[in-house]
Amino acid sequence: MPLFDFPRDKLETYKPPSPEQPDFDDFWARTLAEARAHPLDFTVEPVDFGLRLIETYDATFSGYDGQRIKGWFMLPKNRMEPLPGVVEYLGYGHGRGYPHNWIKWVTAGYAYLLMDTRGQGGAATPGSTPDLFDGANPSHPGFTTQGIMHPETYYYRRLYTDAVRAAEALASHPAVDENRIVATGVSQGGGMTVAVSGLAPDLIKVAMADVPFMCDITRAITLVAGVYNEIRRYLSVHREAEEQVLKTVSYIDGVSLAKRSRARAYYSTGLMDDICPPSGVFAAFNHIPDDVPKEIAVYKYSGHDAGGDYHHMRKLKWLQDVWTQ
Repeated sequence: MPLFDFPRDKLETYKPPSPEQPDFDDFWARTLAEARAHPLDFTVEPVDFGLRLIETYDATFSGYDGQRIKGWFMLPKNRMEPLPGVVEYLGYGHGRGYPHNWIKWVTAGYAYLLMDTRGQGGAATPGSTPDLFDGANPSHPGFTTQGIMHPETYYYRRLYTDAVRAAEALASHPAVDENRIVATGVSQGGGMTVAVSGLAPDLIKVAMADVPFMCDITRAITLVAGVYNEIRRYLSVHREAEEQVLKTVSYIDGVSLAKRSRARAYYSTGLMDDICPPSGVFAAFNHIPDDVPKEIAVYKYSGHDAGGDYHHMRKLKWLQDVWTQ
């Protein structure tokens, strides 16, 4: 894929207006208050997957509307508590899979919670958490148009609420230092990382968002294919719905959420990414308040992998340095 988005110098200053509605903060305050009315009830049951140096647990907590959300919780066996905690969110179509796929952060010495993604896990790694809510409107196959005709019923309202509650669950565990909570994820997981940093600014201290999804959405749906094509295809059929659809997605746009973050940020983007375009990543990144420390890794020749394993190596070292500064 050749370079197709804004040139690098324009990306570095690209800061479109936040698409937020006047009731944006009230909407999310009410949404999270309703979720928090249900006991978090973070439970961890030991499981044996043959990882002898890691304590592995089947985790469950209450997310949106109290629905029980699954995950994997892991601790290094040899540790000095309390530990900094990393909560990780999954890319589109992925479920939690199996614990041995997620040992990077725990072997680096962190308490680790991987959140399963409601309703997903049927197209890539398997998932364990159903989505118990109907979309309330006809939708294009996938998740991005489920319930899109109203912010209250939109799929990503539920998912972002789950993500906040996952961070709260991790922070509640006695082995975890609640003052050192890190959020991370790739693509859809990167979008959730941006969201949680803005929705729980007092909790999330570090946000490492790789090629985040759902940022500068109105531009992205006209620029690239990939998952954004679900929304474009929906609008190509429901031509009368554009105003309402764009209003709905404005409530979950990473641009508006990054604007509210207080977490030290480390983003990544690939300049040839035709799934989550670099202009969307920079739009969110540039909206992080100027007094918040932030860095972005830019990979000129990368697409949606945005540095791949090389960048993951950089993240491990970068986070290690954060705690020693």
